[in-house]
Formats: sequence, structure tokens, C-alpha cells
Amino acid sequence: MSDRRGPRPRPAPTSGLPRTGRRPAHPSDRPGGGRWRARTSDRRPDHARRRTLVPLLALALLLPLVACTAGDRGGGRDSAKDGSGDGRARANTVRVLASSELVDMKPLFEQARKATGITVRPTWAGTLDAVEQVASGTADRAFDAVWLSSNDYLRLDPEAARRIASETPLMASPVALGVRPATVRRLGWDPRAVSWAQVHRAVEAGDLTYGMTDPSRSNSGFAALVSVASGLSGAQAALTDADVRRASPRLKEFFAGQRLTSGSSGWLASAYTRRPTVDALINYESVLLSLNRDDGAGLTVIRPRDGVVTADYPLSALASATPEARDAVRTLTEHFRSTGVQREITARTLRRPVVAAARPADPLSPEQRRELPFPGSRSVADGLLSSYEHRLRRPSRTVYVLDTSGSMEGRRLAQLTSALTGLTGDFRQREEVTLLPFGSTVKRVRTHTVDPADPQAAPAAIRADAAALTAEGDTAIYSSLAAAYDRLGPDTESAFTSIVLMTDGENTAGRSAAEFAAFYRALPEARRATPVFPVVFGDSDRSELESIAALTGGRLFDGTKEEGPGSLDGAFEEIRGYQ
Repeated sequence: MSDRRGPRPRPAPTSGLPRTGRRPAHPSDRPGGGRWRARTSDRRPDHARRRTLVPLLALALLLPLVACTAGDRGGGRDSAKDGSGDGRARANTVRVLASSELVDMKPLFEQARKATGITVRPTWAGTLDAVEQVASGTADRAFDAVWLSSNDYLRLDPEAARRIASETPLMASPVALGVRPATVRRLGWDPRAVSWAQVHRAVEAGDLTYGMTDPSRSNSGFAALVSVASGLSGAQAALTDADVRRASPRLKEFFAGQRLTSGSSGWLASAYTRRPTVDALINYESVLLSLNRDDGAGLTVIRPRDGVVTADYPLSALASATPEARDAVRTLTEHFRSTGVQREITARTLRRPVVAAARPADPLSPEQRRELPFPGSRSVADGLLSSYEHRLRRPSRTVYVLDTSGSMEGRRLAQLTSALTGLTGDFRQREEVTLLPFGSTVKRVRTHTVDPADPQAAPAAIRADAAALTAEGDTAIYSSLAAAYDRLGPDTESAFTSIVLMTDGENTAGRSAAEFAAFYRALPEARRATPVFPVVFGDSDRSELESIAALTGGRLFDGTKEEGPGSLDGAFEEIRGYQ
């Protein structure tokens, strides 16, 4: 359902804007997403607070990851043609903190410059980083505007909300279900008449499995979570705690059918192509239709008839921007909302236009859908996310294959210990974590499960195990990976299974790459579904690790920087979205 309104001034911030019925269309996820966790207390170490920033806050900036898959975590600035990549304000230039998914709009930025004389200088950011910058005021110094998939979550946080002066929706994309045509036929569905209740019944009966991005790290995932919760609760107004409690049994049944999770839409799509036994994807309509157009996915795209949650991609001027910069933002929004540009946007991105004179691109159904209720307060959104993380979704089982060879002695081992220690504040209830350190051979292996009755015990034990790691021996990468697959065993259905490989060098002992490839290919199909996520660190061979990721359907992460995005602890945190 398109939002056909023009620019709207920011309302005075409140702590949980109640919403009833229609809301200004909604969000997406980023090429790397951010990390969001329900905030229970701010009196915690910085690393824990960073991992637990309110989902909504984080959600505020979700970005779907359709166009950008590299650099899922960090951000980057596109230098303007005048070479001004230093971030300073310049005349006729708008500095925009933008969702990474909007990289598909770059050709239109150049057209906007020619039409208006205004240069759009985007800095692509991950969700958490962008929200932190807006809420903390850091964005005030570096940007004139923010362009996110949605401002809905941001509105629920008074600190962030008061920093937005105005916002104008520029396009829209609802949450949808992309289903393999054979599955649609098997279920006897009429794609125009499917409801969330029907989807739930198919999942409960074991007739439908699906993938979706992690709601705590991807806005498309959170929007999907809200869609399902609203659809199954029967809520008619702003989603409440009572609605979530009422729907919880059905939500647990629904999420039992989730077979793929990811921190980004791009990797999710790749994983889906490797898993023919997974029937569907839940993501933004534009992402699913782009998969059909660009990759020949052949999905039947269904917008459930009982309602959707929609991203409206508002271009928002910051309250700190100069009057000249605000005027430039206004000029850009008028340009992007012009009929001709709206037609080009919908044709290029398969998002829906927000002005009546522009028709949606051909693959987009003209039928409208009711906008499902959104959480009416931050506490409801946080509670919904917490329920998903700790009770509703299938638990995770992860083996951390950790290089503790002689070359790791000293600073590198200290970095590894610190990264593992920081990660312990992020584990979910029911999660199984195995530390498999190796040198010339596999060393002492320890497995811990986070018990809901005592959720601090396992993290404490993991911290103790991390502190006890020692560096010695050669580097048996492939033998240790094989041991990790053996450790996980045949059961890959009851949990999200994954292997994280951290090494600072090349393979020097044990199995060769060819021998491991033969081992992996000989595994039963269900066990081959477990991906390996290698982390580049120290002197590790990037091409060797890329080959491991490609073979197993994983993804390479960068841990070469000292701190922040691209550091070892940053890589471990980012991988959490894939577990």
C-alpha cells in the first residue's frame, strides 16, 4: 500500500508513539545488518551495551541487503566527483547517512545532480552503526540527512526521534512470501488469497519451510516478525504485549518451520539456492521480485491478504542541518517524487511508487493490502524481539574452530580471548556453543548450553575456557574443520547449525584442502547444510578461506582491523546474525 503523502514535519518526540490502523509504510535490511538486542539495563560494559542496543533503535535503520553483500557490517563513503570524500559540508551537496540497500539508487543520484545541481554524497552504514550515530548525535556533525528503510523504530526512541526535522517517503516495499511454484501447487494455494493463518497452518503441518533474516540484525527480519505477530494475533490496533502473549503458541509453531537465518538478504538468497528442500523466503517484495528478475529464482510472490508491514524509505533532514542543507533535502525529495523519477525508481528497484501518477512496475500487483499494526511502544517491540530470540525461534548450535597454533602467541591470542569474552554477552537462551581450539591437532573441546534457568552459567564457563587457551603447535585447519562437522553430528534440523573458523595462517598440518573437500562432499545432504564462516585474521590466506566458504555455503568475514567493524570481535559479532 503506497504512502502518497508529501513531506511531513517531525512530531514532538514521545516515548512510544501509539499507532492504530494505518502507519506510514515501513522497512528493510542492510548488507550486513546490525546487531540489536532488547535493552534491559544500560549499566553494563560498553561491549555488552553495544550488542544490546534496543532492537527498535537498531531496527530504525534496517536495510535489506539485496544490492550489497560485501561489507555486511561496516559502512563506507562514496567520494563525490569533486574528490570531496572528507565528510565536510559543501555547497550544493547533501551528506546522507544511508541504508546500504539503497546502493541500487546510485545511478539516480547522478541524474538528480544533473537535474537539480545537488550532489548526493552517501555514506553506507549498517543498522546498528547508523542508529547509534543518530541517537548519540554523532550524525549531527557529519550528515545533513538520513535515508533509512523506515523511521518507525527510530520514532520509538525519544533521543533519536528529536534529531529528525522532517521526513518524506520516497518509495515503498511490503513484506512478502516468496514460494517455490511446486510448493504453491502442492498446497493448493491461490496466491491472491493466502493469509498469514494459512501460512501458519502449512508450517504447523510440516508442509512449508522457509528462510528469513535475523530480526535482531536485519530490518526485513524484524518487519517479517511484526507481520507474523500481527497477523496471527488478530490485533486491530497498535500491537501490545497482550497481543504478543496471545499469539506466542502459534508464533512458536510458525518459527519451528524456519530453516535458514541470516544477517543479510543477499546471503540468505544464496543459501536458499543451495537448499532445495527449503520451500520459501520471507523478505521484502522488492527483494523477492529482484531475485526473480536478476537470478531467475522463479518465486511466486505472495502478499498475505490479511495485511503487511511496509518499508517507506523516508529521506529525513536532520534537525542539526543548516537551512541551506534542509532546502537541498527538500529539493531532492521533490525531484525523487516527480512522476518520471518515480517511474524509473519502480522500474529499477521494483519498489512501489508513492505518488498516484506513477504506476507500479509490471511485476507489482496493483491490489492493495491493509497495513498491519506496528508495536505501539518500545517495550512491546523489545519484548517481541526478546521472545523470538530466547523462546520462539529454533536454538543455535555453533562450533568455534579456533587457531591456537604457535603463531597466535601473545597479542593475537589476547585478541581472540577478548573477542570470545565480549561475545558471551550475546548468547541466546538454549544456544549450544562449542569451543574447538586446535594447533597441530584438535586440543581440548568444551561444549556449553545456555540454560534458561541459569543463563549466566554457560557464558561464565566460556569466558573461563577462553582465558585458558594457550598457543602452541602447527596449523591443522582442515582436520579441525572435519572434527567440527563430526562434533555437530547428523541432527541439523532441531537447531541452526554453523561452524566459525578463525585462523591467523595457512594450513600446515593434517588433512589437505583436497582431502577436506572430499570429506565434505561425502557427507549426507543434511550435514552439508551446515555452513562454515571463516574469519580473515593475522596472516591467514584469504583465498584459502574464501574457498572454504564457497565450498560449504558460508561467507567470509574480515577480522584484520584493530577495533570496530573489520576487527576480530566485530567479525564474531556480525556472524551472530547467521547463527
